Amino acid sequence: MSLPQAPRGMLSGGGSGGGGSGSGGGAGGAMRAGMAAILLVEDTPTLRLIYETMLRGQAKAILSAGSAAEAMAIFRRERPAVVVLDLMLPDGNGFDLMAEMLALAPEVRVIVITANGSVARAVEAVRAGAHDFLVKPVDETRLLTAVETACGSGGGRTFPAGARGGLPPGAFIGASPPMQEVYARIRSVARSMASVFVTGESGTGKELCAQAIHDLSPRADGPFVPLNCAAIPAERMESEVFGHLRGAFPGAMSDKAGAAIAADGGTLFLDEVCEMAPALQGKLLRFLQTLQVQPLGAARPRKVNLRIICATNRDPREAVRRGWLREDLYYRLHVVPIHLPPLRVRGDDVLRIAETALARFAREEGRALRAFSPEAAAVLLGCDWPGNVRQLLNVLRSVVVMHDGPVVSAEMLPPELIRGQCGGGAGAMPAPPDFAAPGPEPFLPDDARATALPRVWVGRTLAEIERLAIEDALARHGGSVPRAARELDVAPSTLYRKRDAWKKGRG
Repeated sequence: MSLPQAPRGMLSGGGSGGGGSGSGGGAGGAMRAGMAAILLVEDTPTLRLIYETMLRGQAKAILSAGSAAEAMAIFRRERPAVVVLDLMLPDGNGFDLMAEMLALAPEVRVIVITANGSVARAVEAVRAGAHDFLVKPVDETRLLTAVETACGSGGGRTFPAGARGGLPPGAFIGASPPMQEVYARIRSVARSMASVFVTGESGTGKELCAQAIHDLSPRADGPFVPLNCAAIPAERMESEVFGHLRGAFPGAMSDKAGAAIAADGGTLFLDEVCEMAPALQGKLLRFLQTLQVQPLGAARPRKVNLRIICATNRDPREAVRRGWLREDLYYRLHVVPIHLPPLRVRGDDVLRIAETALARFAREEGRALRAFSPEAAAVLLGCDWPGNVRQLLNVLRSVVVMHDGPVVSAEMLPPELIRGQCGGGAGAMPAPPDFAAPGPEPFLPDDARATALPRVWVGRTLAEIERLAIEDALARHGGSVPRAARELDVAPSTLYRKRDAWKKGRG
């Protein structure tokens, strides 16, 4: 976060010259056993002293350098675990210095520091392998968080790089504990052939997760083919998945390779798999068992070699219980579950994502916006973000398009965010660490079952109860079909279709 904040204290003594150590250096008792060494590269002596003060007690040694040449000499000699690097140096380019360090020690974690006017360069540095970036004036809490994450064992990277055993650049932005668990799970499963079932609310980045698994897998050089099962009409779905030959059905004017064949040698990602028609789910199950594809109109099947990753914004156990997802297909797909946390539980990740997105959108739109005011940052942190990262990105795109200037103020944000009306987690789904198999319905004797139902439902048919439930939900939401559908956990198109049927007297 790029909010100005004065450091809590200054060093009362001790130098910050080249090759020296700050408050955590030397062999004194203040040194914490097992902590990593940090190399601080900053050409302004006063800033170097301030950063050393902030980092006091966070490292076994704080090594300081004021130039690229001095920094590289210390790096070769001491091999620090973390480097805090100012991109603007008097004798060299911070990008080149970072590249040289990573080439010599790929495991090092580099945190780059940049001025407000060069956030885009910091984002480029992250894509080139930096662990994180900070914007001047550096906030003490933000610096400590970045360093603590970088010093942590295992894949504690905010912006992990595939070349260093983390995640591919651009896969995710975030350093919160829930996301660290996601990163660890992705790294663990990536090299396996096991099917992965990704769950999470809409807008949490399920396709990004699938892409990251593919990019870290031995199939990374093969194709990654995403298919949104909710966006394709049921009558076209089989052709989209398995393909067809010319003349297989009216309108089939040429051969078409389906997604399963297109993904041969790589990964097939089935998004919103619970929306797939039941008849096609049976064919998908057989395909998973044999890995043989028979396009519509073909006389013989062909073998393919691919990995399946699927995703849904529903609870798959509930989808099985309601009959949306076949139980045998559920067990076949649900080998390794990964749940993506909603944005509202990810803390400061909101600002990390917002800062990165602001830099990108400002560059694309030719705007000068580079940072958030304290009030705007507070608004972003206070929102529940029911639409998750997708909603946050849409808000920031709108802000960049409609405004200009160096700082995003609270007044530039949508009024509903400022009034605290950004939602209360609508559409949230249960997020257990691991989804168990759906259990049977609890047994109730007939009289107990009757008293457990609303009195108006007793003695009615299932179709009548369904209509009563739908009409009741619509009434509670002022006739809003999308809101009623969210409450009932069905697609809005289902409610529109049923209402049309009732009007025509068919149900």
